[in-house]
Amino acid sequence: MYDILKNCRICPRKCGSDRYEGKGLCGAGPEVLVAKACLHQWEEPCISGSRGSGTVFFSGCNMKCVFCQNHDISQASSGALTGKKISTERLAEIMLELQEQGAHNINLVSPTPYALHIIEAVRKAKEKGLHVPIIYNTNGYELEETIGILKGTVDVYLPDIKYYDDAYSVKYSSIGSYFEHASKAVTAMHNQAGYPEFDKAGMIKKGLIIRHLVLPGLGPDSKRIFQWVRENIGKYAYMSIMCQYTPMYKAFQYKDINRRASLSEYDEVLGYFFEAGLENGFMQGKESAHSSYTPEFDLSGI
Repeated sequence: MYDILKNCRICPRKCGSDRYEGKGLCGAGPEVLVAKACLHQWEEPCISGSRGSGTVFFSGCNMKCVFCQNHDISQASSGALTGKKISTERLAEIMLELQEQGAHNINLVSPTPYALHIIEAVRKAKEKGLHVPIIYNTNGYELEETIGILKGTVDVYLPDIKYYDDAYSVKYSSIGSYFEHASKAVTAMHNQAGYPEFDKAGMIKKGLIIRHLVLPGLGPDSKRIFQWVRENIGKYAYMSIMCQYTPMYKAFQYKDINRRASLSEYDEVLGYFFEAGLENGFMQGKESAHSSYTPEFDLSGI
């Protein structure tokens, strides 16, 4: 781990930062930075279930989405990131505490900068009795190589595919070649974890679920993503088509996305999901497009 963090190349940015001396472009240093750990009820039904998903919100992000609902912990626009530094031993303890509270799984949100720490923490937690599935909840901007080293640590991959066209990823997230990397990473996730498998209660045990947030005016881009999923992951792929977008953070500066997606836009995108030959997944109600669903990052649970 020392060698990689000394010249960081965990994600496609390969920024080369010495995280022992400073921070990477994602804002992460040598230690794990966490903003909250809790039982989370607002994930897909097969993840939250009746007792909640044991969610760990990491601070820092390798993308700079102008509409990020978690911008307080993902982007430090006016100083240090919100979060508390913890050791891998403490991260392992948090996982065990969430399991003891009844969590159906351990849900690692924005984990990419800490992938190596997570491997170590999960190993330590399993030695002490952790047995629930590990979910890697990512923005999709990942390296195939990083996904490869997560084999044996992660049971469920929950990546976004945010954009197909680089014009949008550059404009709204300051990232070039997003789809190139996300598509390769998602393919690697599928090859590793396969299609979802569920227990008798309908809770996911292993596999891949691809998330896609419908953005206003970007329906054609969504359709291209669905077509790629059908052709490359297959008709049995599971997707979560989300309509929870609401303008936040810097989105008001961009006229095209300074509004919610209309119901007709969302319905059209959903219709094409089936036209593309896909049939498995989840959709959201229009009421999910509200800022009240964003957690309060108060350092609780850590």
